[in-house]
Amino acid sequence: MLLAATVASLVATAARNAFGVSWLWPGFWDNTYNLTELLAAAACLLRAATAPPRERLAWGALAVGVLGYALGDVYWTVVLSERAEQPYPSLADAGYLSIYPAGYAALVGLLRARAGRVPVKLWLDGMIAALAVAAVIAAITFHVVASTEGSAAVVATNLAYPLGDLSIIAVLIAILTITGRRAGATWWLAGLGFAVFAVADTIYLVQAAQGTYREFTMLDTIWPAAFTLIAFAAWQPARRLGPRHRHSSAMLAPPAVLALVALGLLLVDHYSRLNALALWLAAASVCAVVLRLALTFRENLRVLRAREAEAVTDQLTGLGNRRALLQDLDRALADHEPGRGWVLALFDLDGFKAYNDAYGHPAGDALLERLGANLAAAVGPQGQAYRMGGDEFCVLAPLSGADPSDIILQSAEALSERGERFGVSCSHGTALLPAEGTEPSQLLSLADQRMYANKREGRPGGDETVGRVLMHLLGERDDALHDHVGDVADLAERVGERLELPPAEIRYLRWAASLHDIGKVAIPDAILHAPRPLEPAEWDYIRRHTVIGARIIGAAPGLEPVAAIVRASHERWDGRGYPDSLAGTAIPLGARIVAVCDAYDAMTAERPYRTALGPQEALAELRRCAGGQFDPAVVLAFEAIVAPAATAA
Repeated sequence: MLLAATVASLVATAARNAFGVSWLWPGFWDNTYNLTELLAAAACLLRAATAPPRERLAWGALAVGVLGYALGDVYWTVVLSERAEQPYPSLADAGYLSIYPAGYAALVGLLRARAGRVPVKLWLDGMIAALAVAAVIAAITFHVVASTEGSAAVVATNLAYPLGDLSIIAVLIAILTITGRRAGATWWLAGLGFAVFAVADTIYLVQAAQGTYREFTMLDTIWPAAFTLIAFAAWQPARRLGPRHRHSSAMLAPPAVLALVALGLLLVDHYSRLNALALWLAAASVCAVVLRLALTFRENLRVLRAREAEAVTDQLTGLGNRRALLQDLDRALADHEPGRGWVLALFDLDGFKAYNDAYGHPAGDALLERLGANLAAAVGPQGQAYRMGGDEFCVLAPLSGADPSDIILQSAEALSERGERFGVSCSHGTALLPAEGTEPSQLLSLADQRMYANKREGRPGGDETVGRVLMHLLGERDDALHDHVGDVADLAERVGERLELPPAEIRYLRWAASLHDIGKVAIPDAILHAPRPLEPAEWDYIRRHTVIGARIIGAAPGLEPVAAIVRASHERWDGRGYPDSLAGTAIPLGARIVAVCDAYDAMTAERPYRTALGPQEALAELRRCAGGQFDPAVVLAFEAIVAPAATAA
């Protein structure tokens, strides 16, 4: 309602000034000018009362400025307009001038409320544009006002209006430069309102200086129109300006173009003298450009250094990465001093994959982060720690007469951690430089080879120890069963090598073959060693041993791959096995290998209820069942390693 009343009053003001309308109630038409300003001030006051808390102070300051200007006009109309000689300056001027500090505070406060903390570089962009625009306005109009004469108060008041307009326009240009083209209707309406206000002030001051100003012309409509625009700006929906609105290549255009304008003014002054204010403003705009360039250079340098640091830093652990290691190796080899050597040590975690599978990747990342911090602390100032990727770490340390084994031992301890159900240790390999190589790739390759040799020949990890304990348990339960699984394990390992499985998978395969009958510890002896064919119910009881065995083995997180093989060790290629009726390649390859080796060993061993088959007969039976019970490819590989001995027998 207030906005509608403000527009209606503005229309009445325009009608009075354009067409001299004054019928029915002449006093009303002559004072619609003041009414429009008061209504605009009321709209701003209401907005201040209903605005969000963070914007309330800004709109309150603007309302005070508009109301001060309106009251100054009311004072002029009621008290001064009828006097034969009006004092200058007067209380009316105090009201008029209050719009400038209030408007400045309102615009800056609103920017802080909607955009948060604005970077210094954007403020500089705004200053560049604002100073350039102010310089242009000063070059065009300021000399007219500055040429007036009178007392100090008169001159100061005359200068206050253009300086106030310049400051408010400068602030608006700065804000619109900062916020960009997506600033929102509030800023554009406010900017248009203050621009119209400045235009009216400029025309008035020029006419007043030249003695041509007359009341009730269209000029007197411009001020109410400016306040109407400001009132509408106050009631536009609030639009929060996030960081993405402040980062656009298009925002470079306004300060760049206006900086060129400021530079152009300095060139123009060489041919046609401009007033001092315009020159100082233009020079200040150019200086702001120089400062902006300095800040940009500093920021780019900081970003470049951060990128360089990121390029040689492992994001998870904060240690140096492979690139950092190669750089440090090059530096160590290039700066080598006689009598001073370095030790390069590579570490690969044992048991980490099982930990990661058991507890999940977030827990695995947390473990790597802890171990990396431990390694950095263990190496200390004497060397440098790196993470090569995955679960591989590295240390590069000067020897300085020290025993390399001390550094390796400290590092290995730092990369080990044990808990209730897990154990993580490490294998390592070392290379001395420059004694064992002068090329980084050569040294890394040597350390890598030694690390994997150490991994193969090192002590068994915690999970392997659990496996051996279970093997002993099986032996205590049944010597014959222990011997049987040992034979199966030897056969399975040879088949795995024949099929060219990776060393880690062959290790899991051997454990699975050794433990595939561990579930039988839960089967009563009366059933397990019955001297007769078993009843169907007894067979059902026997078939539970794979599930029981998998559950026993899976209690050790590092043996979960072994548990999966054990569970599937009695599945059939045709899908008729147990416990999950898997078929074909859905059965783990290790389980398919164990099934063939277990069947062969069982057929060639004496049983209470039947005699043993010969090797050739057992192989023939495997061939007959290939494609049904057994994987044909595994049978072929098994036959290739057993047939020579079977033929000789």
